[in-house]
Amino acid sequence: MTSSAPERRRSRSLTDDVVEALSEQIRQGRYRPGSKLPTESAIMHEQSVSRTVVREAISRLQAAGLVETRHGIGTFVMESDAGHTVKLAANQIFTMLDTMAVLELRISLETEAAALAAVRRSDDDLQSLRTLLDEFRGQLGASSGGSVPADQAFHLRIAQATGNQYFQDILGQLGKNLIPRTRIDTAHLALDDQQNYLRRLSQEHEDIYFAIERGDPEAARAAMRTHLSNSRERLRKAYERMTHGAARA
Repeated sequence: MTSSAPERRRSRSLTDDVVEALSEQIRQGRYRPGSKLPTESAIMHEQSVSRTVVREAISRLQAAGLVETRHGIGTFVMESDAGHTVKLAANQIFTMLDTMAVLELRISLETEAAALAAVRRSDDDLQSLRTLLDEFRGQLGASSGGSVPADQAFHLRIAQATGNQYFQDILGQLGKNLIPRTRIDTAHLALDDQQNYLRRLSQEHEDIYFAIERGDPEAARAAMRTHLSNSRERLRKAYERMTHGAARA
């Protein structure tokens, strides 16, 4: 097995490569429904990757409903169901799991940031937050992407209102990961109308703002937790619905 390629690329990129390669081979019929995939060692040799990468790739193919592993026997391609309309690609599965993990991190950080902002915010902070909320609300009739800049800026402005630069630095480093719908269509996955979804987000933002405006740290903490937990819960339900549906296909 050649080691130079893995050494030049990160493990996640290698896993993506293996998932894409095996998925394409399944789609093209190289591995037909009911047939057995090559052994881990064979895939390692063919793709020039480690055993850890192969196992992660197989896990993601399982989550996407493309294969199933029978312990002690091997991994087999699953039968497809032409009538099954809800399908989720393996890379989408990984993106959902990754986004939920980021939301868990944000819950731990941003609930405390909101509480601190309620105690420390200035009049300028409140004015900036109000402006961003109005901008977000003004985008409700547009596409989901149109409201993203105001949404992201709102969360970063709360971090700034804490007076603690580290909150702002850490959240700023998340970049596009700060707002889930920059990576996946969260409204669609939640089986929700896009505008209804954005209106709920707007109301959750308003609840956070009013708690900060009142100077109520406990209410601000609770409102932020509710907002982020709702996002995580929507993704969790979509993930379970789609992966369970794929497993039954």
